[in-house]
Amino acid sequence: MKKLLIPPVFFICAVLISGCAGMAASAEEYYSIGMAYFELGKYEEAEIWLNRAKSADKTMIASQYNLGRLAFERKQYNEAARLFEDILKKDPDNVLALKAAAYTRINNGDLETAEKHYAKLQELIPESTDDGYNHALVLYAMKRYGDAEEVLNNYFLSMLENKEMQLLFARCQKAQNKIEAIDSYSNWLNNYTDVRARYEYAQLLESHELYARSIEEYRKALSETTSSEKALNREIRFSLARTLLIADNESREGITELQTAVNDGFKDIEAAEKLLANEKISSANKDSIRNIISGMKH
Repeated sequence: MKKLLIPPVFFICAVLISGCAGMAASAEEYYSIGMAYFELGKYEEAEIWLNRAKSADKTMIASQYNLGRLAFERKQYNEAARLFEDILKKDPDNVLALKAAAYTRINNGDLETAEKHYAKLQELIPESTDDGYNHALVLYAMKRYGDAEEVLNNYFLSMLENKEMQLLFARCQKAQNKIEAIDSYSNWLNNYTDVRARYEYAQLLESHELYARSIEEYRKALSETTSSEKALNREIRFSLARTLLIADNESREGITELQTAVNDGFKDIEAAEKLLANEKISSANKDSIRNIISGMKH
């Protein structure tokens, strides 16, 4: 949320002195004092003056909006949401309050209400790429992948220059198991590098039984992990092992990769046991998998 411009801090003193001299301060002055304290990080004082300013019609909405910001800064998300949404009861098309309410609802975990606010924002300012992206993010978090993809499609031209939107678009397609997701990920990875995105791409290729390409991408992802990403490295190595075991049931390469993953700390016994139910894995390799699982249990 953007900070509002405020008068110099010395203005606080000027108004307070005039008050002491018997001159009544106006609501606008109360508001200015409150915002000055806000910018100084003195939230208790800011709240006092903004509440005074809120009593006047001229400064009521602005004061309430900034009281909501105060509550947000204090991580009082329920209170912040109430303040922003009280503004919307009086002014349903208040864009600033809608943005603030939507973002606050994300922070207190109420995605359903956040989504409604973003849907309203799309009606009011359909050209806002940021709000469209946030709307799609919320829909994705709600597992409404098709709706999220539809929202992103409204910003097709903007998406061509926005890597976050492009990646979210690919993820929405992947979540729906769409074959088009392969091209979306491939195009993204031709321009950007992200080990998790490459890992997702490899998983997608595996799910569509494009094993050779999947193995290649798993290996690239392994080469891109850093020393601080050991857990991710183990997870990718296990996925590589699984794909190798399925793609070539005569090869022992998958067993070697699986043992390496376990030696590096892979501990997901349930995931390893699922390999035993896969009909594409040879009996000989399943015997080796059982031995590895036995070692994991001890």
